[in-house]
Amino acid sequence: MNDDEMVARIREVFETGDLETYGRELQAITADDVVQEYPQSGEVFRGKDNIAAMNQRYSGSTGTAPTASLRRILKPGQAWVIESTIDYGDGTPVSSISIVEFNAEGKVNHQTDYFANPFPAPDWRKPFREA
Repeated sequence: MNDDEMVARIREVFETGDLETYGRELQAITADDVVQEYPQSGEVFRGKDNIAAMNQRYSGSTGTAPTASLRRILKPGQAWVIESTIDYGDGTPVSSISIVEFNAEGKVNHQTDYFANPFPAPDWRKPFREA
């Protein structure tokens, strides 16, 4: 799958909410020794099968079935940046950034995910902002 085909598939998955299928397809382009990091919680996950197993257990372990909406994809070269908004079922829009890196074979070998809850804008910035 080339870059443009992958972008189209990612967009389709976000539109349909079919994250399970996306996860299976992502497996095909992921290196066996992939590393995934969650810097905010300090977690590091190693190995394609280990990460897939963790993702498959998410809903059963948390009691939630998150949905996500895509904001944009940047594919500047050796790393892609995927911005999205996740709803974990409580209506709170959590902003998400994934930095996806590729090895020489074109397989994902490193992914870093950041998650941020919304917060109220401080009044002191009001004169400088659009909204």
